[in-house]
Amino acid sequence: MGRERRAGGHMGFIPLRTVTGTPCRALTHHGHVRLEAITWDRLGDLLAERLLDLKPADGSPWPRIAFDGAPAARPGDLAQRVSEALRIRGRSSLVVGTDGFLRPASVRLEYGHRDVESYYSGWYDTGALWREVFGPLEAGGDGSVLLDLWDPAADRATRSPKVRLPPGGVLLLHGPFLLRHWFPLDLSVHVSLSPGALRRRTPDAEHWTLPAFERYEQESDPAGAADVLVRADDPRHPAWGG
Repeated sequence: MGRERRAGGHMGFIPLRTVTGTPCRALTHHGHVRLEAITWDRLGDLLAERLLDLKPADGSPWPRIAFDGAPAARPGDLAQRVSEALRIRGRSSLVVGTDGFLRPASVRLEYGHRDVESYYSGWYDTGALWREVFGPLEAGGDGSVLLDLWDPAADRATRSPKVRLPPGGVLLLHGPFLLRHWFPLDLSVHVSLSPGALRRRTPDAEHWTLPAFERYEQESDPAGAADVLVRADDPRHPAWGG
């Protein structure tokens, strides 16, 4: 699992190859990590190139990648860029968002519309993700993945058909809090925002969710646990390391 490979973190200052621009530094719980300035298009290409040679450790023919980040960080946009870069290189992929696996409103909002604990621990149907997304992509699985399960606007099942990912195809899962569930990931990417940027880029009506992301940082240290770290405080000028 990608997260397990980095569980101990790295100490000290980590030099990384310069891709473009001037390097900057970000301080994580594990020490200094050097982040290099890059463009989103270049980042998508580099991640796609890395995935072409990625072999799952458990013998599965389907690499499973997480793009972790708060909604304001837009990790799904990066997942889509990587998917397009893989398509150009002749590799199939499926982009799956965890927003398609929200629990029914009766469960999700049992304690109110702004309950931080429920948002952090109970909004997303992780059991369904294990069953409908990761299960079919285990070694010996048939590769038939459900792209979504629940429509939160209509509050009913989507009844979407399953989509078969051919052997060698890549799962690109995106959403918040992904690195606290021990999903069987072969590579993890965390799209990070500083507390100030997260507050600025989160709509006022959703500011009640901010304590959940603070808790996630404290309990899971996604910046230190991820294989690839992307800092997106300025959405026009990201930086990365990994």
